[in-house]
Amino acid sequence: MVRVGIIGGSGLDDPAILKDAKDESVATRWGEPSSPLRRGAIEGVECVLLARHGRQHTLPPTHVPNRANVQALLDAGCTHVLATTAVGSLRKKIRRGDLVIVDQFIDWTRRRETTFHDRFEPGQAAHTPMADPFSRELRELLVASARALRIRHHAKGTVVTIEGPRFSTRAESHMFRAWGADIINMSIAPECALANEAGLPYAAVAMSTDYDCWKDDEEPVTWEQIVAIFEQNVEKVVQLLVATIAKLREG
Repeated sequence: MVRVGIIGGSGLDDPAILKDAKDESVATRWGEPSSPLRRGAIEGVECVLLARHGRQHTLPPTHVPNRANVQALLDAGCTHVLATTAVGSLRKKIRRGDLVIVDQFIDWTRRRETTFHDRFEPGQAAHTPMADPFSRELRELLVASARALRIRHHAKGTVVTIEGPRFSTRAESHMFRAWGADIINMSIAPECALANEAGLPYAAVAMSTDYDCWKDDEEPVTWEQIVAIFEQNVEKVVQLLVATIAKLREG
């Protein structure tokens, strides 16, 4: 049976997209997740929604309990995870409001728990392959849904995740571009890596809200700008999630 975990990022913390929704407070061996789980259905598919930064967006990026969040979805019986995130664009072709179906990440965080393995049992070292960290199946479904809905999107892109909560300096922004990153955020790593360790197929839909600070002809990003652009375009993300989840139901 398919059961989809949805991790809602900035601007999609608590959408009313679940039918017959009920909240459930849970705890894991890593502590409590960012928010109660909201269980319900989308297109006849059981779904579990979790607000990454809390329902009121009270958790800064560094303090998001990523291990507890992924564990909570695993414990809830989720078979797939779809995540949403607001991102800054590091490329001219990725415009404000564009969606990016992420295929690679660069982890530039410093203070987060990046693995479930605090220690190895003797003879049981665990090193998870991470060459292609995002589920090909889910990414293909997201891309197909975006095409069918005629939503402007990019079928792949590399996200660099910074620690936050501050934004980049211009020097950092240019460095990330030189590294080959296409977009920048504060959330996908280590969330994606932990989902891989847990054996959960994971994909992320990123919405471009700004140009970070590398573009000289643009004002540097502000939080107010991010929220405004996301609110103007959030319906596209919701439509994409609903269409993709319907495709998962169809098998």
